[in-house]
Amino acid sequence: MLTRAQNKHIRSLTQQKFRNEYKEFIAEGEKIAAEWLKTNEPIKMILATEEWADFNSRLIERHPEAQVHILKARGFASLTAMQSPNGVILVLPIPQPREVPVSNEWYLALDDIQDPGNMGTILRIADWFGIKHVVCSPSSVDVYNPKVVQSAMGAHLRTCIYESDLESFLSATTLPKYAATLDGENVYNMQRQDAGILIIGNESRGISEIIKSLATKKITIPRKGGAESLNAGVSTGIMCALLLPC
Repeated sequence: MLTRAQNKHIRSLTQQKFRNEYKEFIAEGEKIAAEWLKTNEPIKMILATEEWADFNSRLIERHPEAQVHILKARGFASLTAMQSPNGVILVLPIPQPREVPVSNEWYLALDDIQDPGNMGTILRIADWFGIKHVVCSPSSVDVYNPKVVQSAMGAHLRTCIYESDLESFLSATTLPKYAATLDGENVYNMQRQDAGILIIGNESRGISEIIKSLATKKITIPRKGGAESLNAGVSTGIMCALLLPC
């Protein structure tokens, strides 16, 4: 049974200041939890309903390092912000910050992405296309926000995510840099590249001028209809499909 202090601690992890303080975040949902439990990644705490725990006992046994709390449905519901709780919550350690490695492969550089759903979708797209490195500006939404983690659907396990000053990062590499803008070269006319950096900007303001000035080339998805713009996640997916090797 959870103590009142433990209950308060878990619920506090929905806020960034407490995630930063405790160096922990939460992952909620059956699919996401199952992915984490199948790995050897450390887990701080497993909170599950009796039904979920009975069905997934072997997965739980893989992580003797984790505190396990089996809860009644009502007790579990008090921990979740989801309207339809999925039966399991993991408390996970936030990885230590890492320097961005320089290598001849693809990167995503995210300039002030603010929407958690967009951030999670972009991480999932990186995972789909095998992009191992996602570099986020310090002003971007926290990648350990519960909504980001849920939208990313396990991408945190397979994608290296960094927080870095984008101006310094982009200035230090000779990789080709492609800025997604509304006034760039038609991406359908671009040749596929083995390596490069795709820069995606803020949902409403786009890429900042200083970051845009560091781009090798500005690229765009040509518009045929009347929509003002594309969602940042949608744009990322289309451009990855057209730029990366098949």
